Formats: sequence, structure tokens, C-alpha cells
Amino acid sequence: MAHARGLNKDVWGGLLMTCLGLWVAVDSISYSVGTLTRMGPGYFPLVLGVVLALTGIAIGIKGMKGGPDERRRGRRLEWKAWVLICAGLVAFVVFAKYLGLVAATFSTVFISALGDRNNSWRSATVLALAMVVVGVVVFGWALNVQLPLFTWGGA
Repeated sequence: MAHARGLNKDVWGGLLMTCLGLWVAVDSISYSVGTLTRMGPGYFPLVLGVVLALTGIAIGIKGMKGGPDERRRGRRLEWKAWVLICAGLVAFVVFAKYLGLVAATFSTVFISALGDRNNSWRSATVLALAMVVVGVVVFGWALNVQLPLFTWGGA
């Protein structure tokens, strides 16, 4: 077995995805799962948890075949990307509560997109606007999610 430091980053990412997927799947069983024709509130999280775990296993196996990651040498952790992606998630929670789906989606995508050093302010704005349109169509109109498109000061 390879030493822990010699493992490919795909192995670690796959392990993290597998653990998270299993946690979601196990936790979703506490809700009523139901059947395929009469899905309960735990059905969708169970399916997503299993899919995430299986994807993590596949990524981990692929990483084990690749050996240590040579690209890692001389490369540092990109703190800007981590901070901006986490800030995007926090922005979604805050903006969804106080400003609605449109502001929450825009802020999340815009802030997170700036974590990629290849994105400019303009490309992040275009991406965020496109995702707002997709979010409104899918979640606001098609699925009728109970999150207002616009609100002021909380629901």
C-alpha cells in the first residue's frame, strides 16, 4: 500500500465524495423514502447520496491507477479559490433568506466564479446572469420551489 503522502489527489477527493455520499444516504433513511411512484422526502437525498458515493469510488479507483500526482510538486494550495467558493455558499444562504432566489443565485455563482483565476469580472457576470435565468426557469417556474424570486428583509 502506498504511503499517504504518495496518494494521488483524486484518491483523496474520491474518498471525501464517498464519505459524504454515504453520510447523506444513511441520514436520508431517517425520512420516509417511499417508492418510485410515491417518493417520500428521503427518496431524492438517498439517490443522490448513493450516486455521489459511487462517483467517489470511481474517481478514487481512477486515482489509484494513476500513481502520485506529479503536477502537485511546486504547486501551492489556492487559498483564493477556497475562500471565494466558501464565501459563495455563505452568500447563497444569506441572500436567499433576505433577498430571494435571483440575488442568491447571482451572488453565489459570481463570487464562486471569481475563485477561478481564468475568469474575469465580465465572464463571472455573464455566467452568473445565465445561471440566474436557468435557476428562475427550473426552480422558480418549472419546479415551483417555495423560495421567492425577490424579497426584502426575509420571509
